[in-house]
Amino acid sequence: MDRMKRVAVREQSPSVRSHNFDEVCYGYDQQEAVLEASRCLNCKNPGCMKKCPVSIKIPSFIEQVRKGDFSAAAQIIAQDSSLPAVCGRVCPQETQCEGGCVLGIKGEAVAIGKLERFVADWSHENGIKPQCTVKSNGNKVAVVGSGPSGLACASDLARLGYEVTIFEALHKAGGVLQYGIPEFRLPKEKVVEVELDNVRALGVKIETNVIIGRTLTIDDLLDKEGFRAVFIGSGAGLPRFMNIPGENLNGVFSANEFLTRNNLMRAFSPESDTPVFIGKKCVVVGGGNVAMDAARTALRLGSDVTVVYRRTEAELPARSEEVHHAKEEGITFRMLTNPVRIIGDDKGWVRGLCCIRMQLGEPDESGRRSPVAIPDSEFEIEADTVIMALGTSPNPLISSTTSGLDTERHGCIVASSEGETSHKGVFAGGDAVTGAATVILAMGAGRKAAEAIDRFIRTGE
Repeated sequence: MDRMKRVAVREQSPSVRSHNFDEVCYGYDQQEAVLEASRCLNCKNPGCMKKCPVSIKIPSFIEQVRKGDFSAAAQIIAQDSSLPAVCGRVCPQETQCEGGCVLGIKGEAVAIGKLERFVADWSHENGIKPQCTVKSNGNKVAVVGSGPSGLACASDLARLGYEVTIFEALHKAGGVLQYGIPEFRLPKEKVVEVELDNVRALGVKIETNVIIGRTLTIDDLLDKEGFRAVFIGSGAGLPRFMNIPGENLNGVFSANEFLTRNNLMRAFSPESDTPVFIGKKCVVVGGGNVAMDAARTALRLGSDVTVVYRRTEAELPARSEEVHHAKEEGITFRMLTNPVRIIGDDKGWVRGLCCIRMQLGEPDESGRRSPVAIPDSEFEIEADTVIMALGTSPNPLISSTTSGLDTERHGCIVASSEGETSHKGVFAGGDAVTGAATVILAMGAGRKAAEAIDRFIRTGE
């Protein structure tokens, strides 16, 4: 066995998967998982753990996989993660845990994410569920939002004996896991619903169709409903646009709306009551993971898809794996390209996108080189659908209906590193605080807030 090279993962061929919504990656079987786990050096000072936002005991669970004790591996992961099947699929492991693996210096890092996914899937197939053995301490905590940060916070609090209720605005729980990530990356029945059932198995209650800020307010939860503390993990679901001419034309979507229709409302299915329009030629504006998800979804719905991004491929913020898959499937990338207006026909529908060529100038505040327009370089891309994937901000409903809750200029809730806000007893984390980020970072924020909430209820500090 070559220790420097990871065990390859089987996938659907691009020519087949570009026409279906089945999961792209098949994952490891038992033999492949054991073989890959045997590559781990079991470092005394593991860099992988240092770079994991939820501090999973990575060498320990991999050692159990190597021994073939998958049940023990699952128990180790469950100590720190309530969503292993999700994280094993969608986390940017290459920049986090796998980025800290010493084997990656001269070879290929251990496939930590694929091993986590294997353990989680094996646990489900064999009926293994997390157990909560701690008795209730009689204290109630409310969690707003059933996305990654809310689920992580609720799970940790339940294990500490709290009676936790999650309030979800939509008709299905899961947040961005349910509405934001496509079926071919994150199957809803096979993965998301299973992970939600595992959280419920800890004693967590999930109430859907409850809009905090309308049905109830944060103040209601604290003053009238008997909750000792509230965690806000409502995410960032308010889409951003470029504010260029033509954005109000028929055929222009935010990626948020487009993906929600397809994922949560099953618009990709012929039996769906909420179909979504997709033209013959679709342009996706943006270069993040959401842009890749929207582009690959539009492709599967039958459109010829082009991604436009104002910087070079080296600056694409999307995971390299997602960009690679998109290219394999036939999606065109137009780099150093920025839209200036959307062109419509006489009936109010999109017929093209007028763009300008860009070049990279000096670094901006984030350290990336700023894109600068090249004069007199406008050109047109034919399109009848345009999807704006430019990021999202928190919905202001909660902050505007909660007394004394500070927000910053982008609408994000101001909170400490442990989630404490300006409102006593109210904590927040995940995208509601940071703006749109990753699943695992949101989970890490939820876990930190759970510790702070426990300390607050026990000590009043």
